[in-house]
Amino acid sequence: MKFVDEAYIDVIAGNGGNGCVSFRREKFIPFGGPNGGDGGRGGHVWVAADRNLNTLVDFRFSRRHEARHGEHGRGSDQFGAAAEDIVLRMPVGTIIRDAETGAPVAELLEPGERILLAKGGDGGFGNLHYKTSTNRAPRQKTPGWPGEQKKLKLELRILADVGLLGMPNAGKSTLITAISNARPKIADYPFTTLHPNLGVVRVGPEQSFVVADVPGLIEGAAEGAGLGHQFLRHLQRTRLLLHLVDLAPFDGVDPVEQARAIVAELKKYDPALHDKPRWLVLNKLDVVPVDERAARVKDFVKRFKWKGPVFEISALTREGCEALVQAIYRHVATYQTHHVEPDVRFAETPEEEPAFAPQADDPRFR
Repeated sequence: MKFVDEAYIDVIAGNGGNGCVSFRREKFIPFGGPNGGDGGRGGHVWVAADRNLNTLVDFRFSRRHEARHGEHGRGSDQFGAAAEDIVLRMPVGTIIRDAETGAPVAELLEPGERILLAKGGDGGFGNLHYKTSTNRAPRQKTPGWPGEQKKLKLELRILADVGLLGMPNAGKSTLITAISNARPKIADYPFTTLHPNLGVVRVGPEQSFVVADVPGLIEGAAEGAGLGHQFLRHLQRTRLLLHLVDLAPFDGVDPVEQARAIVAELKKYDPALHDKPRWLVLNKLDVVPVDERAARVKDFVKRFKWKGPVFEISALTREGCEALVQAIYRHVATYQTHHVEPDVRFAETPEEEPAFAPQADDPRFR
């Protein structure tokens, strides 16, 4: 399945049905009185988080989602039927924004979560609604309320505990294959990874965490160079970043300069992402002679001026991977189940759905 993590859709709730003006007409009952019913409510548009989905590909080519209108009221005290709601199923981790302003509308964090995207219009009142002791033959009715219409941008941010960060060919795909159940494409050329991959790392019977592998970054990624800039936002949801560095680049480039370039791109893209907890993982020790490893690691850390945690591994031979996995689990286990961004405001839930209350100065009354 093609990975799609961004899409634009139009959601249109149904209009409410119109009220009806009708009078009871029956033999031997000359003044039967009003019996025009109210219109039915238009259909709502809901969104639901589905744990079985991992891409927005269903919304790439299906952009318009429209609910039905409510039925009009009829005579004989018959109210119009409410229209059926429609439910759009999206992956957990989807952020929904207003396409024009970019303001957050909703965020799906829990499987099965339901949020109201567009409210259907309430039905209009029939003349039965206006019968009083002094107005026994009302001829008033109101049209139905229009349903909400919104243009929305869908953005999928992968929910992962750990994000792998590094230049192309740093060994990210090899590492996620070595420690998890993910099987991404691995080859001896840059930009092998074209879309994010998720892997579940099992530490114990009920102990695990999720790792996200995104395409490699290059210098200028924050301005749009390469592929990694399209997926940097996935790293914003992680609790820990693993900065993978190739200690023995095949092209002879200084690994310290490559590491500094990655850090600079993080800071340009998002200072908060730059300040996120980050560990240094020096990879491909199997390529470095055994008697040179300690000196090369010490030289790298000194020139890079790194003071955080350092791990020396070989993702190919899995040397040092077990110690890395145990340390990661101890770190992520201290956090809550999910991280919630404070700037996201949720849409109305079914319990918070506002009731329709007509006002005396409503222009639809006539």
